[in-house]
Amino acid sequence: MSPDGHTIVFELLGDLYLLPLAGGDARRITSGPAFDSQPRYSPDGKKIVFLSDRSGSENIWICDADGSHSRALTKGDKNLYASPEWTPDGDYIVASKTGMPIGSVYDIWLYHKDGGSGVSLTKEDKGPAPGPPGRGTLNNGLGAAFGPDMRYMWYARHRGGFGYNLNFPLWELAIYDRQTGKVFPQTDVYGSAMRPVLSPDGHWLVYATRRDAETGLRLRDLVSGDEQWLVYPVQRDDQESRFTRDLMPGSSFTPDSKALIVSYGGKIWRVEVPSGQVSAIPFKAHVQQDLGPLVRFETRVDTGDVLVKQIRDASPSPDGRRLAFSALDKVYAMDVPQGVPRRLTSDTVHEQVPAWSPDGQWIAYVTWTDQGGYVQKVRADGRGKPQRLTPDPAFYDHPAWSPDGQRIVVIKGPRAPRVSELTGPGYELAWLPAAGGATTRVTPIAGGGRPHFSRDPN
Repeated sequence: MSPDGHTIVFELLGDLYLLPLAGGDARRITSGPAFDSQPRYSPDGKKIVFLSDRSGSENIWICDADGSHSRALTKGDKNLYASPEWTPDGDYIVASKTGMPIGSVYDIWLYHKDGGSGVSLTKEDKGPAPGPPGRGTLNNGLGAAFGPDMRYMWYARHRGGFGYNLNFPLWELAIYDRQTGKVFPQTDVYGSAMRPVLSPDGHWLVYATRRDAETGLRLRDLVSGDEQWLVYPVQRDDQESRFTRDLMPGSSFTPDSKALIVSYGGKIWRVEVPSGQVSAIPFKAHVQQDLGPLVRFETRVDTGDVLVKQIRDASPSPDGRRLAFSALDKVYAMDVPQGVPRRLTSDTVHEQVPAWSPDGQWIAYVTWTDQGGYVQKVRADGRGKPQRLTPDPAFYDHPAWSPDGQRIVVIKGPRAPRVSELTGPGYELAWLPAAGGATTRVTPIAGGGRPHFSRDPN
């Protein structure tokens, strides 16, 4: 929001636009292939600070209020930035910065508007911060904000960088005293507290927090300390993501401190303070995206023969003259040592673990699809169609014939868990008639294995 209360600056698809507070046609002020984002008006309304990768890497940029005379404030080539903001006197800009990979720790830096290397404000903040212990000593800092007193900077902080399955709260608000360098916690909210914004008159604080898996905006009266929901819910936050663009979109009070201008759900909203009454600010924006030269590679798909470099489940015939095996999820047989492998079926299902019958006339094997698998057998010479031996789908593995050829022992498990995982509980050793029929449990087992018979018929 501009200091005079007339104009909103916002980003759309990597370009900056100006929009009257009442809505209407948005006017684009930056363009090109660069990604421009997170704009904020200077206190006098003459400049706009924003982030852009137009130099080839993300940096902080400043332009005139109409988008002209853009210049880079920072010149790094390996840094990422988030949520730039002006100090109330208009002389400095604070922004979160990291030189580490995405999802790492951000420090809040202070830069003079005319340039310079900047100075870290929060790098030495090693005091207690929200988050589980033992996740590192550095405190993440995002979303710097100021009220009328430029001595105190509000921001959200968090112990350590990105991580999966962390315990809440992750982020809480704190005040940084620019004179003493001390940090004072300001919230203790289970759903975290993030992206603070203060009203120009110093009366109100708005911040985002999560409740019941949804995120909304809380309003705090800085005079009385009372809090209430201003808008709930709004949109998901980025606490458990990489927060490369802060944890929530930026917002801004109107100059009279009576309303908050905020975006969520693909629209820009005016929220009355403290009532929470919400009204959309309608707008139209002409979008033009510039594309650089397309890089295309012609990749020839080989449609010829595939050379198999690995076979599995090799099983020699009882007389040692032939070999059965699986390759590319199909069962083959060949004469040894110089025979030509030949598929034994024309089925499209997965086929594995062939096993010869004692007389060498049949090969049993198991199949698999997402609907389950079966034990099947086929003639060793490939003549005839495969015969399904088990009536019910399940997970089967490692069939083994009994010495008399009357039964087949197999590892069996439930179908459902193995649709997504190979391992899991519920295995059993089972047998079935070699001619086909229901399986009979022999014993539960832990895991797989390769059942086999000894020479002792008993």
